Amino acid sequence: MFLYNIGIKLYYFTVWLASFFNAKAKLWINGRRQQKLSHFNSSIWFHFASLGEFEQGRPILEAAKTLHPDKKIVVTFFSPSGYEIRKNTPLADAVYYLPLDTAANARNFIDTVKPAIAIFTKYEYWYHYFNELHGQNIPLYIVSGIFRPGQVFFKWYGGLHRKMLHFVTHFFLQNEASKLLLHDIAINTTSVSGDTRFDRVWANAQQPKPVPGVNEFKNGQKVFIAGSTWPEDEKLLATLPALYPGWKFIFAPHEISEEKINSLIGLLPANSAVRYSQITNHHSPFTTLIIDNIGMLSSLYAYGDIAYIGGGFGVGIHNTLEAAAFGLPVIFGPNYLKFNEARELIALKAGFSISNETQLKGIVDTLITDEAFYSITSKKIKNYVEEHTGATQMIIDHIK
Repeated sequence: MFLYNIGIKLYYFTVWLASFFNAKAKLWINGRRQQKLSHFNSSIWFHFASLGEFEQGRPILEAAKTLHPDKKIVVTFFSPSGYEIRKNTPLADAVYYLPLDTAANARNFIDTVKPAIAIFTKYEYWYHYFNELHGQNIPLYIVSGIFRPGQVFFKWYGGLHRKMLHFVTHFFLQNEASKLLLHDIAINTTSVSGDTRFDRVWANAQQPKPVPGVNEFKNGQKVFIAGSTWPEDEKLLATLPALYPGWKFIFAPHEISEEKINSLIGLLPANSAVRYSQITNHHSPFTTLIIDNIGMLSSLYAYGDIAYIGGGFGVGIHNTLEAAAFGLPVIFGPNYLKFNEARELIALKAGFSISNETQLKGIVDTLITDEAFYSITSKKIKNYVEEHTGATQMIIDHIK
């Protein structure tokens, strides 16, 4: 416990130092310093690491709000990228940064918002919050949980983290492998419910939100969408517009600073790209549209035909399911093994991993020129998403 507390304080100190020259770290520090908690008599508390986890847990949040209109909904985020985008969501009565995980902060937060239950999505395991919930007999649920053998919970030195897991009332897991790992450390309060992301992306695909200007940019042509891209992805993808002049391209970079946007524009053919914020006319002559805001990617896939999902040349790929729900074949880099759906899509031959420009061009050529292959792939990937829906209902039936 001593080492855990020291680690938490060191983490805070490191972020504080970074806040002097890093905008995201500054938001992380100042957001926690400036927020004031509202007192509630009873609430349902949802915690999300960031924006992706919010979208993943959103079906549960929406169901809880409908089933318990008398309860206040409290949402917390660890990351600024989640908080800053969803701080005004109408789904919650209060949205906060999660205060640093200390015993005093955990006690104060829980005593103030008074959760009747707490629901954490996928991961984020904080000892003092879990311990305080357990001590006050407040049910704690993990939804869309997933575990791997290499995690600290399953190491010889992970005693404190294993103890933390025993504070959880019930785990709703994505797969059987996670259930077996937890059973090996004597945790049996588990259900394999699947991943609530399937419910979220499927609902989004049935009623996509229109994105102003994109239909005019598309102008009846096929569209290749590159979502959540990093510079390593963009160096490869920037070769495609010149190779496929009959297609339109949309880039939605993971980071949208001026420096990053300008760097991407510099990789593309001269005068071929326009920023989304600068679309001024209908039937744009530009071949490439660069999205310079956050939050519309899941809706953009409705306009696409093929998707590339970024991050696979770094720590791991981003969300493939948002594109898959629209029936878009998905391409991504080599670092995908931590992502169950990516492995399953490759096994179905509805997702494709590439490591270099030659491989990228090969699969894009096939998808563009072989109509039968494209049609089969599109049906496979859309069916895959639909067949994996239902986690939300299973979780809600258990909790209520």
